[in-house]
Amino acid sequence: MLNSLLQSTQVSILEKALSAASLRHKVISNNIANVNTPKFKKSEVSFENQLAAAMDAQNSSKATLLARTNERHLPIPNQTSGLHIEPEVNTITTTSFRSDDNNVDIDSEMAGMAKNSIYYNAVADQISKYYSNLKSVINGGK
Repeated sequence: MLNSLLQSTQVSILEKALSAASLRHKVISNNIANVNTPKFKKSEVSFENQLAAAMDAQNSSKATLLARTNERHLPIPNQTSGLHIEPEVNTITTTSFRSDDNNVDIDSEMAGMAKNSIYYNAVADQISKYYSNLKSVINGGK
């Protein structure tokens, strides 16, 4: 029972989103660090589109998700097979903004960094609320 609460689909997705935001922060930082490097091509992290597609695919199958609440219940096959996604780093090679073939736009990267910080904090807040709710239930609502 405890494993089903701590390893739920919701927590798994939130952990992957947090990991993707952390990776995106590293990629954006690398882009900013190389803003003046000739022929450097920026990279981007794709995760949210993959997550939305996987969730749409799961919802379109209209499968009812079940929870195993007792160890004597029959085992449930993996219901989240469509949600095994990982963030991907893609290098953008098709553009150049300057004569030295560098395609990093510092304003765009700084805006992306700010957006990613807000996203990271929102996901971390959701994970915190999930565990706070569990703690409240365990403590009897106190």
